[in-house]
Amino acid sequence: MERRKPELLAPAGDMEKLKMAVLYGADAVYLGGTAFGMRSFAGNFTDDELPAAVRFAHDHGVKVHATVNTMPRCGEVERLPAHLERLNDAGVDALILADLGAFTMAGKYAPRCQRHISTQQSVANYACAQAWYDLGASRVVLARELSLEEIREIRRRVSPELELETFAHGAMCVSYSGRCLLSNYMTGRDSNRGACAQPCRYEYALMEEKRPGEYFPVFEDEKGTYIMNSRDMCMIDHIGDLMDAGVDCLKLEGRAKSAYYAAIVTGAYRHVIDDVAAGRPADPVWRDEVEHVSHRHYSTGFYYGQPGQYYQNARYIRDWQICAVVTDCDERGNATLSLRNKFAAGDTVEVVGPDTKPFSITVPPMTDVDGLPLTEPRTPQMIFHMHLPRPVPPMSFIRHAVDLSGKE
Repeated sequence: MERRKPELLAPAGDMEKLKMAVLYGADAVYLGGTAFGMRSFAGNFTDDELPAAVRFAHDHGVKVHATVNTMPRCGEVERLPAHLERLNDAGVDALILADLGAFTMAGKYAPRCQRHISTQQSVANYACAQAWYDLGASRVVLARELSLEEIREIRRRVSPELELETFAHGAMCVSYSGRCLLSNYMTGRDSNRGACAQPCRYEYALMEEKRPGEYFPVFEDEKGTYIMNSRDMCMIDHIGDLMDAGVDCLKLEGRAKSAYYAAIVTGAYRHVIDDVAAGRPADPVWRDEVEHVSHRHYSTGFYYGQPGQYYQNARYIRDWQICAVVTDCDERGNATLSLRNKFAAGDTVEVVGPDTKPFSITVPPMTDVDGLPLTEPRTPQMIFHMHLPRPVPPMSFIRHAVDLSGKE
């Protein structure tokens, strides 16, 4: 099978995250409006913000996919035509759909947009994938429960024009492609409307009816109590296998995560995909970058078989913190920055940016906007100036090592 260089599809939870994903190398971004999307707690885009977001992406040669992948009820369906027309008129390139009715309405009210089938549809076999293509879908986002062998089989047995998209990085769901009622039952927050409270991550205990308030821990082989917990997916070491399986698009999960996460993970996968496609060994510096974002312990999901039960806790690994974002930098390295977290002159920090490998520096004396000496900027979002040993692009980060992980 011919090896294809896949599209890199990155999350864009709000305008800042969209800009980061675009500047750090995404081929396409996916985002949601204020309704009908599966991440209601991401920033998302209002009807007024969406056209500007699409323009920015298109000006940089990046496509925009919009999520319309909830399972709407009768009252909600009445609002769909107007929403679809707004996405169509804004210039969105593709819609990510799950509900058959919404899919059909998209063909009528958003005719300029391609129709992609969401992972919420749990497409897990070639017959289902081909059926969606026959109905007019140009792409299916395959269920995360599939192995590489199953993906290869689907690729062999569907129309070659049908594009296959798979998740390559990010959070996994303990349920079947997100079809979970646990959050709705326990908290009233509906998983199928993007409001999951992630109760699968909780630490559970047993309580006997006649012993109220007396809790008994739930043990599995005495290794822990997180009986429904899952690790995060990370396939950056296996890009060649995904390409050989005939995947057309690699998707990064994370619309509800930070702009720093969107930037660093997108940049890492961009460079590794380019290296593998060119037949070069992947530069290990980019593999290391996915360790510099907040994440749970990594795994390869279901690609190489059942991942097995994970007994440890659900806490994130947070070993790095953003100090500042570069907003401008001249050819001599004179940079203007916006503060995110406190740091001081004399600290050792790293600088990393779009197409810029991380490098360490000792923070020099800084100045405020009036040119006055500054040793420790303290006010969040404050603008200040610092000289860097070499120029870096806007949207570069200053970061330092710090353990923010939850303690046992």
